[in-house]
This record gives sequence, C-alpha cells and structure tokens, in this order.
Amino acid sequence: MKRLHVHVGVSDLDRSIGFYSTLFAAEPSVRKADYAKWMLDDPRVNFAISAGQHAIKGVEHLGIQSEGAEELAEVYGRLKTAGRPVLEEGATTCCYARSEKSWIADPDGVVWEAFHTSGEATVYGDSPALAALAKTVAPEPCCAPAIAEPKAGLACCG
Repeated sequence: MKRLHVHVGVSDLDRSIGFYSTLFAAEPSVRKADYAKWMLDDPRVNFAISAGQHAIKGVEHLGIQSEGAEELAEVYGRLKTAGRPVLEEGATTCCYARSEKSWIADPDGVVWEAFHTSGEATVYGDSPALAALAKTVAPEPCCAPAIAEPKAGLACCG
C-alpha cells in the first residue's frame, strides 16, 4: 500500500517538532539535527520537516512512497504518461535514507517524487536541482491582480 509523502521546510526545527508532535499525537520516528520524520498510519503519510541549508520554507515537495519495486514501477509508469518532464534520479541517498526515486512537477510547478526506501543512511544526502522541474510550467499570466497589503491596525479577518 502506497503512502503520501509531504516534506516541509521550517525555520525552527525544535519548535516545529513540538507543533507537529502535538498535531499528530506522536513523536517523530526519525530525528536528526536538521530533520525529523513521522511515519503515520492515520492518516497514512510520511511527513518530514527539515531546516537549514537543505530546506526552503513551506511545502518543499510532495510524493508517493511505494512499499516495493512493483508498486514503484506502477507509479513510475503513471509519471511517464503524465505529459511532463520526468527526472529519473535512480538510486540515491536523501533525507537520511537510501532510496530509488524519480521526480516530476505538475503544470503549476508543484514538485512530486515517487520513491521506494530501501534502508537508512547516516548522512542527509543530496537532492537534484528540483527548481529546473518547477520551471517547466507555463509563464505566469501578465494581468494577474495584485494582492493588497493589509492596512495597519486592521485585524486579518475583520
């Protein structure tokens, strides 16, 4: 059974671990100086956060984690027919794990990975240049309305 993966970049790892541990009612299953991960069954998600040089702030990428090679081949097949460029990374070390993975960006530039983890690693590892995938989207519209800045002294919702 596949598992949804969400990776979020944070500015304060300890504070974020406290928040997400409370939200999920669980402590991280992996905790490093710059990274934490929760392998949750309800909801079935691999939720990871990282801080420092590895992470942009906010949702960094989403993914589908497969439990084996057969499931991964099925997901890879869908990536290849999605009509978007696929970055086939192959065997790699990333997020303190050894994995086989490929990457794709949706039409709006949201980056997704499809992967199978085969074991742990002692280093964070490297990620490919995912910004190149995100840039394969259509240019932003020229006439989008500007978002007004809130006026001083006004509450956000009133």
